[in-house]
Amino acid sequence: MTSTVDTATDAGRPAPRSGLVAVTRAPGWVRYALLAVGLLVAFWLPNGLYPAVAVDILCWALFAVAVDLLLGFTGLMSFGHAAFWGASAYVTGLTAIHLGLPFPVAVLAGALAAAVLAVPIGYLAVKRTGIYFAMVTLAFAQMVYYVANEWRSVTRGENGLQGVPRELFGLDLTDDYYFYYAILPIVVLGLAAAWRIVNSPFGRVLVGIRDNPARARALGYPVHRYKLTAFVLSGFIAGLGGGLFAVGHRFVSLEVLHWTTSGKAVIVVVLGGIGTLWGGVLGAGIVVRLEDWLSFSGFEAIGLVTGGIFVLVVLVFRRGIWGSAAALAARWAASRRR
Repeated sequence: MTSTVDTATDAGRPAPRSGLVAVTRAPGWVRYALLAVGLLVAFWLPNGLYPAVAVDILCWALFAVAVDLLLGFTGLMSFGHAAFWGASAYVTGLTAIHLGLPFPVAVLAGALAAAVLAVPIGYLAVKRTGIYFAMVTLAFAQMVYYVANEWRSVTRGENGLQGVPRELFGLDLTDDYYFYYAILPIVVLGLAAAWRIVNSPFGRVLVGIRDNPARARALGYPVHRYKLTAFVLSGFIAGLGGGLFAVGHRFVSLEVLHWTTSGKAVIVVVLGGIGTLWGGVLGAGIVVRLEDWLSFSGFEAIGLVTGGIFVLVVLVFRRGIWGSAAALAARWAASRRR
């Protein structure tokens, strides 16, 4: 039996068609073709770009997908996800430096720490909605930033953690080119996990809660529990990206916990397309590459350019780049069937 929480029509308005829905309903060969193109681009990336930039794109792609899981599919705008990204970066760095474990284990430890941190924050935050939820997450993120800044014996304060190793069973991963391919399977698994979450019955309930929480509650779904679970899963995926970011840069600074890091992740998601999942990956590639190009060109007001592009996309492509492209493809396919 199809649950009525799968749509937003009960709220008196049609459910917005996300880019993910359009891709999911596309013919099988289209989905497989898009998957093949995506994998080919992923394998080619460090050959076409500076490998360090390619590594950053992978890390920010995971971060953006984590934010979109919460924003696009649960309807919760978080301005505090830097807490999970940064906490994982610090735990990963400390684990790798002091225990000498292989970096995938250190990254997993960081992601688990982020998920644990997300439990109490999410428990208190999901009781609020809208701007109040955003402000609560921002407040908690600033608290984590303050603790990291003051706990200098562990985090080394403004000096940060330096020399984070890339240990992997004796393999030489000092070259960013080889490190990129070492982390690519982890990123693919993280993205696959996010895709599985939003395409599961659990993900459909999240969309129903996003569109009409009162209706979902009336149908017997524990709304707060679903939101908390989504919050923790989002924190875990964000932590996965933060841990890889720490190992990729071999350095962890307070910047990973700053509120502007959360803001950048939100911009990446909106640029790619809210509720599209893969739009976050596209947005991460655009923003990271643009910032790298502007910095090497000697242009100092990078935020002015990225902000201008953000405003332009919001005004012209209301669904983001991926969402607008998917909607265009859906309309074209519908016209062909007539």
